[in-house]
Amino acid sequence: MKAMTRLAAMAAGTALLLAGCGTPALRGSGDLGVVIERAAGSVQVVSNSSNTMLSRVAGLGDLSHASLVYSRDARYVYVFGRDGGISKVDILAGKLVARVLQAGNSIGGAISSDGRIVAAQNYSPGGVKLFDADTLALLADIPAVDDNGQPSKVVGLADLPGNRFAFSLFEAGEIWVLDAATPRAPQVTKYRNVGRNPYDGLASSDGRYYIAGLYGEDGLALLDTWQPQAGVRRILGGYGQGQDKQPVYKMPHLRGWSLAGDYAFLPAIGHHEVLVADNRSWREAARVPVYGQPVFVMAEPSGRRVWVNFAFPHNDTVQVIDVPTMQVIKTLKPGRAILHMEFTARGDAVWLSSRDDDKLVVIDTATFQTRRELPAANPSGIFFSWRAGRMGM
Repeated sequence: MKAMTRLAAMAAGTALLLAGCGTPALRGSGDLGVVIERAAGSVQVVSNSSNTMLSRVAGLGDLSHASLVYSRDARYVYVFGRDGGISKVDILAGKLVARVLQAGNSIGGAISSDGRIVAAQNYSPGGVKLFDADTLALLADIPAVDDNGQPSKVVGLADLPGNRFAFSLFEAGEIWVLDAATPRAPQVTKYRNVGRNPYDGLASSDGRYYIAGLYGEDGLALLDTWQPQAGVRRILGGYGQGQDKQPVYKMPHLRGWSLAGDYAFLPAIGHHEVLVADNRSWREAARVPVYGQPVFVMAEPSGRRVWVNFAFPHNDTVQVIDVPTMQVIKTLKPGRAILHMEFTARGDAVWLSSRDDDKLVVIDTATFQTRRELPAANPSGIFFSWRAGRMGM
């Protein structure tokens, strides 16, 4: 009995000691997320279970066009700033643990399938750099220079299975696949003449397809990584502005596309439509009229409904499309300048960033009612930790 009493006393003393040292409460990261506060150069760490902010981490540089990826264990995020900075943030401790300035103008990044390599894509100087995920030490520098010695901006960087990355060269009109199995000596396969000015790209969630959007002409460039010998082929020749060109207020992000059932939902460039394509043949199947020029077209995790936000001047509006009927079933006005949407892992709620109202809006996807609004300084991207286990995110 006395021994048990002494053990209990020692345990209590240890708990008090740890509390006095400020050790954070033990918790998982599965319901956490990170919100970019673009003007402040900071991020919020939020819980999508309690719908609350847990911490704010500042000093991350220019986040005017920022994105991030998660570490394999979902404890850390790597924030890619427009100023070329990569910031490693511990979301459980709520602190910045490492930061490097690796380029003059950067536009995002990716993480390898084994979680050991962080890749950054750069405008200036154009190219891709590989970093050790633990230390952010530089592993390799791959300049984006074509066969004529001309540099290009790199866009559309996406991770593929087997520690590979795919990306596009804007000026050269090429797609490159980088094999980083040996990260200090990566191998590059180049696909030339894929189309004029690829401006963005994405990988399908299974890592099979890499698709680049073309700014200089209509259509898309598709690489089937299961059949790389077949090269890049053109799909959806009518995707683009076509003959009836309209002013484009904001180029849609290809990573704002959605796969729902047998269909891919894409924002039509410069038009008030969502395009629907068969994701087996990649032929157009339908067009859904919507309120404005779509930016993000995002499916709920169930795939039953697709949510759409819009470019200025319609960026105060969000619409919901029912996939079986291909009809808009709900129009919401959640705030000014809705820049981004993110679903919880199982889709019970969607979080929206309202930049001009300095707030986050949490909406119940079953009832379309607002669960909560949270203050945030010019919020843009919202990234939940379920992304840690997904490709192409």
